[in-house]
Amino acid sequence: MELVAQGTGNIASVLFGGIPATGAIARTAANVKNGGRTPIAGITHSLVLLLVLAFLMPYAALIPMPTIAAILVQVAYNMSGWRNFGHLCKTASKGAVATLLITFGLTVAVGLVAAIAVGMTITIVLFLKMLSEETEVSGWQYYCDQNSEVTHLRELPKSVRVYEINGPMFFGMTDRITDISVKSFTKYLIIRMRGVPSLDSTGMNALENLYSYCRSNGVNLIFSHVNEQPMKTMRHAGFVDLVGEEHFCASIDDAIAHARQLLGEEEAGREA
Repeated sequence: MELVAQGTGNIASVLFGGIPATGAIARTAANVKNGGRTPIAGITHSLVLLLVLAFLMPYAALIPMPTIAAILVQVAYNMSGWRNFGHLCKTASKGAVATLLITFGLTVAVGLVAAIAVGMTITIVLFLKMLSEETEVSGWQYYCDQNSEVTHLRELPKSVRVYEINGPMFFGMTDRITDISVKSFTKYLIIRMRGVPSLDSTGMNALENLYSYCRSNGVNLIFSHVNEQPMKTMRHAGFVDLVGEEHFCASIDDAIAHARQLLGEEEAGREA
């Protein structure tokens, strides 16, 4: 079962540029440490090993066990990378060092498979935590007119609020959406998403809740510069149709101009 699984995995991995591997990399590591860099080196290594097993096995049995043990110790020493280990412990973050030590301890105490599984799980959790901390939601009071040749700040209309989201929107950061608030005089809320590279279903649900909150408070929601992947997710969820295609603008200037136009139409309607 294990051989079939490894063989199938290796066949699939090379289709995506992966390197075939086994559960024990001692021979591969020894090959690389001695200068092997191409697939030819691996093939040559395998052929030499096959010839030794086929024709020189009676003589190989005469090699003293202490000699074989010394060779294994040398190979293990070359594979250990103790200098890199010490350097990482001194320079890496606490989370990375903890992951390294836990994986190392499990490799010795339990086994390589369990160590890799636990190490990968911890790494994924730390990575998601890092991404969630990098995601920011900030409000604007002034904006820079990108169509103007002279750089200057313009104050937003009183009834328009702008929030910018930077970072991926996934389940680890949905609580940041609660930082977005509207005042009693707010009529239009613009969400700038130029810095959002990706959006998952949980982030989409957070935006839907934001839309419901705005609608219940009489606030119109406008989006600015939504990237390709988030826009695709929004269309698939029917969110674009819910908000309205006209409320998705290519830039922040277009979004503010759109809000100004809608405000003007409202004022004209009241005067009429």
